[in-house]
Amino acid sequence: MSIAELGAILSDMYNNSPKEDAALIVRLFGIRYAAEIKKDNYSNEEIMKASGISEAYINELSKGVKLSVYVSSKQL
Repeated sequence: MSIAELGAILSDMYNNSPKEDAALIVRLFGIRYAAEIKKDNYSNEEIMKASGISEAYINELSKGVKLSVYVSSKQL
């Protein structure tokens, strides 16, 4: 998966969620796509830029990727 694809997915998840859940959604993205991010050694900065979301959420993405070792995402 390319950085552009990951950015588009993150943007879609972020823009289609309640604003009060924005930080949680960015973490959830990190959990769901951590394997892709790690496999291709993408930086969180690259993904945030590709998504068009404020880089203020970069720490939330990092938290999600780190959490992926301990949790899994439940798809609805």
